Amino acid sequence: MSRKKEALTLSVPPGTKEKLEAIARRLNIFWGKSPSPSGLVVAIAQQELRVGSEAFNLNEQQIKALRQATKLLIDAGQIQEAEIINTLLLNQGDLEAPLRQVLLQQQTRSIQAWRDRIDELIANRQPFRLLYHNSQRQDLEYTVRYAEVMFYEKRFYLQTWCEETADALATDPDLPEVAHNRCLRFDRIRDIQPTSGIWRGEFDSIKVYLHLKGWLANAYEPKEADIENVVLGDIRQVVRRVVNPFWLIWEVFKYRAECEIVAPDSVRDRIKQELRTLCQLYDLEV
Repeated sequence: MSRKKEALTLSVPPGTKEKLEAIARRLNIFWGKSPSPSGLVVAIAQQELRVGSEAFNLNEQQIKALRQATKLLIDAGQIQEAEIINTLLLNQGDLEAPLRQVLLQQQTRSIQAWRDRIDELIANRQPFRLLYHNSQRQDLEYTVRYAEVMFYEKRFYLQTWCEETADALATDPDLPEVAHNRCLRFDRIRDIQPTSGIWRGEFDSIKVYLHLKGWLANAYEPKEADIENVVLGDIRQVVRRVVNPFWLIWEVFKYRAECEIVAPDSVRDRIKQELRTLCQLYDLEV
């Protein structure tokens, strides 16, 4: 027995039928051998096809991937592209309320605006107060008297010289020489206000002596911060002006036994402690 059907008469402008047939053909909706506009309407009514804003809806994995892409674009300094993806997520993503709120806040507090403002202050040699929300969810205030935008490990950071040292000394008490230096993420800046005082013109730094061995002795490419680069037998000795020991240690770990910090003791002891922690983690006796 054939199914009972209802008749529906549509009044459409000239050429619309052909367009509907083209859509039906593209979506493989046919009546016999011919594309079926009626079948297309039925598919829409039965929600087998989404139209309008519903035609493009992001699932959880797609949202996660686009969020990661946004972070990578921000790290690479491509702020406008990141904001385009944020807008796409807000318009098309079925977002939980907390995530939607975060994205809305990011739109109203443009990272590019912070970058432009900081570039202006640096160019004018203007000290500024900076409110920062760190990775431990603490709000900290810094008085910045020198700053540069630096690229570390695929991300742009704001490297600063700050008056405040208490938090740095609490983390690295053995490195007071660079306690004024901070490496800050642009997306965690909450406010910037100019302040009075002197613009320093440089960071504090320490000289670190590195011995490069094996293949690295020949493959090493000099860095801008290198003060000395000489070959001593089978070893290449590099003396580097270091502003942020964290990133130096990160680099040394990548090269493993081919790169040794030989001085000063404060930085050498820091990497020793990192190695001890790793050995304990993997049940190795030192």
